[in-house]
Amino acid sequence: MKTVLIVLIDNRSETAVNVQKVLTAWGCIIKTRLGIHDGVLDKCSQHGLLVLELVGEPSQQEEFERKLDLIKGVSTQLVRLHPDE
Repeated sequence: MKTVLIVLIDNRSETAVNVQKVLTAWGCIIKTRLGIHDGVLDKCSQHGLLVLELVGEPSQQEEFERKLDLIKGVSTQLVRLHPDE
């Protein structure tokens, strides 16, 4: 099974510090991290998207998602994919 957490961030300049604190605290269950936002240099977007591949127990993953969801301007979706057997 693969578990992916999709994180949509609004007002990046205001929420980025709090999001990073949670990511750091839960870093041991993050296997892969991809951050995407529109714009570069002086035209940096205030919206961002994180795609996180997670490891660990489902209860840990759900608590991690809950911690991120507590941050104003952040919404998440936990996705579990099961391979065909």
